[in-house]
Amino acid sequence: MTLPAVVALMVLAHTAFAGGRVALSLSAIRLGATPFEVGLVIGLLALVPMLLSVHAGRWTDRRGSVKPTLLALLLLEAGLLLALLPSLGGLGASAVLMGSGFMLVHVALHHAILAGGPPEQHTRAYSMLALGNSASSIAGPVMAGFLLDLAGGAWTFVALAALPLLALLALARMGDGTGGLPAPDRRQGRASVMDLLRHAPLRAVLVVSALLSMGWDLFSFMMPLHGSALGLSASRIGLVMGAFGAGTFVVRIFVPLLARRWSAWQVLGGALGLAAAAYLALPLGHGLPWLLACAFVLGLALGCALPMIMSAIGQAAPPGRGGEAIGIRSMLANASQTILPVSVGALGSAGGTQVVFWVQGAALAGGMLFARAQQPARA
Repeated sequence: MTLPAVVALMVLAHTAFAGGRVALSLSAIRLGATPFEVGLVIGLLALVPMLLSVHAGRWTDRRGSVKPTLLALLLLEAGLLLALLPSLGGLGASAVLMGSGFMLVHVALHHAILAGGPPEQHTRAYSMLALGNSASSIAGPVMAGFLLDLAGGAWTFVALAALPLLALLALARMGDGTGGLPAPDRRQGRASVMDLLRHAPLRAVLVVSALLSMGWDLFSFMMPLHGSALGLSASRIGLVMGAFGAGTFVVRIFVPLLARRWSAWQVLGGALGLAAAAYLALPLGHGLPWLLACAFVLGLALGCALPMIMSAIGQAAPPGRGGEAIGIRSMLANASQTILPVSVGALGSAGGTQVVFWVQGAALAGGMLFARAQQPARA
């Protein structure tokens, strides 16, 4: 698949997933779910992906990206349509399918970039893919928020389901490509995940990646709860989450410039510090302008990190195991998405949403210190 095709497929899939995630949260709230129950539903988005991400990465190493992407889009389509069932059980089943589909899309399309050009082009290519993600991070939540207010939950999920259907039609025109990196040899095939985790540069990148994923996932889960507690409408909550996506889009335009001027660890350390500040400040104001500003700054911080992390993972992974390394990162991110909503949902029920934001801010500040310690051994 060419880079424009990869970006287009990611935009369609991620718009559907990002909008569906917001719609799942707000639909559960409208059904009278508690924060803990909402956390359970959202946690199901990442439960199966947490268990299967590494296997998905190995599959893309063997078979290329087209067939995994086809299956991924079918799962995403089925999950959005299943959300039409007006119950917490239906939303939970929808979350399992949606999360599994998007995990496979993420692994397959990132692997397509890894397999499609030399390492020196990866940062730029991942930046382009990340820009597509940012655009869909804006479009998905805003689309879902306004549709929920104007047309209701059922039409929201129907509209979102049209997007992976368009992607499926586009993918069908690309044929059955099986290109990819060279398949791992027999010894690599028997190697375990621990072999990759023992590699210190890759391990350090994965630790920082997990912290940044936590920051991203917590905002996606907590903002609908926090906005609802403040009395914001679904459309205004969608605007706040769209401001976060706008921040990620703006900063990713300048990622190649940042990569030329500073080391990867300097950029990652700065991103962690700015994200910590945004989380600590977010509960201090209740008006929409304050929330929009904090969300935008948080998007700036978290948005600049992903392209550099993906490029570093691709360079550090052994030949023929790039998809597996991407799968490990996805596994850690999905573990965060599974555990975080349930745990912070319980914490939010007990202490309020502001406590959750402050705890996350403290964790990101600790990550900034870790990143600064890694600077002499650049990833």
